[in-house]
Parts: sequence; C-alpha cells; structure tokens
Amino acid sequence: MNTIPEQYDTFADFADGKSARLARVGVRLEPAVAPDRLHIGLPDGQAVVWPIEDIRQLPDQADRAGLVLSADDDQVSRLFLHDEAVIKALRGLAQNLHQRKPVQNKFRLFKWAIAAVASVALIVMVLVPVMADQLARILPPEGEKALGDTTYENIRTALNETGIAPLKVCETPAGLAAMRKILTRLNPDDDLPYKIQVDILDHEMVNAFALPGGRIVFFRGLIEAAENPEEVAAVFAHEIGHVVNRDPTRDALRAAGSIGVLGLLFGDFAGGTLILFLANSLVNATYSQKAEAGADVYAHGLMSNAGLSPAALGTMFERLRAKHGDAEGLVAHFAAHPALSDRIEASISAAEGFESTGPVLTPEEWRDLRNICGTSHIIEGTGAPTPNTVRDGNGNGTKTGGQFGSGNKLLPAD
Repeated sequence: MNTIPEQYDTFADFADGKSARLARVGVRLEPAVAPDRLHIGLPDGQAVVWPIEDIRQLPDQADRAGLVLSADDDQVSRLFLHDEAVIKALRGLAQNLHQRKPVQNKFRLFKWAIAAVASVALIVMVLVPVMADQLARILPPEGEKALGDTTYENIRTALNETGIAPLKVCETPAGLAAMRKILTRLNPDDDLPYKIQVDILDHEMVNAFALPGGRIVFFRGLIEAAENPEEVAAVFAHEIGHVVNRDPTRDALRAAGSIGVLGLLFGDFAGGTLILFLANSLVNATYSQKAEAGADVYAHGLMSNAGLSPAALGTMFERLRAKHGDAEGLVAHFAAHPALSDRIEASISAAEGFESTGPVLTPEEWRDLRNICGTSHIIEGTGAPTPNTVRDGNGNGTKTGGQFGSGNKLLPAD
C-alpha cells in the first residue's frame, strides 16, 4: 500500500521580481501536516509561505519539464520547480493550479472602463473640435494649400479602380473656359482667404467637395446630372461658401486629431493611412448643420448678387430625390442632417420674387462644359449623359449601366 510522505523537501530557483538574479531556495511541502501551504526558505533565513489555493502555474516554453509557479498575492515572484515528486504532489493538492486568478473589484474596474471611454469621447467629440476650430483660424494659407494638394492627389489615386495611374483630370479648353465663366459670374473674390482652384475629375460619382486651401473638385457625374448650368453654379456657390468659412480645413484637422488620439490608444496609424482617411472624409464630408446652413446662406446671396436664381441648388436635389427615392446616396449622405427638406425649401424661398439677369452660360458653352471630360460621355445633339463609364488614369473604361445605377452616390455638394 502506497503511503503519502509527511513532507517533501527539495531545492528550487526563486525570482523575487526585484532583481534579475535567481536565488537557490529550499522548498517544503507537507501534505499530511499542512496540505494548504507551500514553504519557501530564502537564502537569508527568511521564509515565504504561499497558500496552496493561491498558487498558479505559468507557461514556460523554455523548460517544459519543470513547473513555473506564482501566487495570487505575490504576482511578481516566480518559483522554478524541477523535483518530479514535489511537482506530482503539488498537482494533487493545488486544485486552482491551472485556473486564472479571480478578478477582484469588478465594479471598480467597470467604473474605470466607463471613465476611460468617456474621457476618449470627450477628447474626440469636444476637445478635438474646439482645437480644430482654433487652428483653422490661425493656420497659414500655405499650410492649408499643402494639405489640400496632398489630399487631392491621394483622392485621384484612391478613386482610380485600376491602381495604375491617378484618376483623369478633365481639362478640355472649352470646358475649362465655361467653368471659369461661371466662377467669374459668381465673383466671390472679396470674400476669399485665397484664390479658388477648380478641378473636374473623370468619375461618375454625383458629387462635388471643397478641400483645404481653396481647391474645389467636381466629379463628371454631377455635371452630367445637372439639367442646366445654373444648377452647377449653385453647387459651385455652396462649395465656395465652405471655402470662405474654412470648413474643409476645420474638418480635416478634426479628422487628423481624432485619428491621432485613437492611434495612441489602439496602435499607430501610418502616414499613408492617415492621408487616405482624410481624403475619404473630405470626399464624403458631412459638415455640421451650422456649417451646411452657413454655406447655403452664402450660396443664396452669391447667386442673387450674380443675377442667378438661388433655387437652382434646391431644385437639383429635389429632382434627384424624386427620381431616385430616399434609399440611395443623396439621403444616405445626409442621414446626419434631417433638415434636408428645410434646406431645399430655403433655397426655393430665397428665390421668391427673384428675376434672373440672364443665363450663366450660352447653350454652346453649356455643351462644352458637359463635354469637358471628352465627347464619349455625351450623346451628341441632346446634352444627355450616356451610361456610366468607369475610367482609368489613361481615359480607358467600360460602361456600367444607366446614369444612376446602384454604384452611384447621389451626393450633394459637401
């Protein structure tokens, strides 16, 4: 009959967590007399007692034959045990050997977690916007333009599905002359912190947006979707309103600040990822209701002063929404702005009693503007857009269906 020894005595290596040197210690296990504790005799004559129920085994990839132990109340110390008889006896006594230490003060940890989340939310949603607003006022125009130029080039690269070359810039001389004529008619120079630079990209997306530094970008799809040049002028005026108020710069600084905070918490973001995120946020910018209202009011005034109807912006969005419903890009883009109907109505109301001083473009100039990316996009003689074409940086592409297929984003000009 096997009998359990009254005690086991052996030697082991002990790390106290304070120095890098291992100490040779004596270990005593007394299953018959004191099965609830493990005695560790230190070289200086002192003893450490670990309750058996608090002892946990730690993984040791370097020495799988031995046993690495810690105690719940002594997390930094380690005991390296190699005596097979003691290891076997300890395994029989220590029922919690392979279990994790119970989490204590769960409610306190929960409160700390909530406080941490609230702190991050406060920084991202309050402090970062406040700082972005302040920086947008003092950032020199050269810095804004550099940010806008970098973001613009990354947008061209990101939107080209081939990945070979940046998205084609539309620049037929007659089309550019028509766009310059619209800008001259609007005449916003007195309000601008810097000169306006306009680019038209060969993409079917129905969108336009402003970048830091005064660059305004139109997509071919928006010009094709407009029924008349006054609608393009209204979108242009709205984006100029964002430039005047420096909304793109403010939005870019907010996005960069938020990414920086989140990068510190969850891992650093590479510079390229940051730029692509900024590009995406500016293409699909949903400014605050205050910023949108400000750009709208500015556009109404600019259109009126130019002798053009302020209702053009509202009628364009009204027509697109009526034609394509509320389920697609237009309303999805404005999900954060439930007052879209009020904005459309405001533009129409701003035109009450208004008398136009004449069209912004002649029929020939309007045709030139619609052909700014090349005649392949326009049905000759009608000015109506052909089915969408997805193009690479060399102008090559394939048709993808009707003018407003499921791949399109019916985005207003922000």
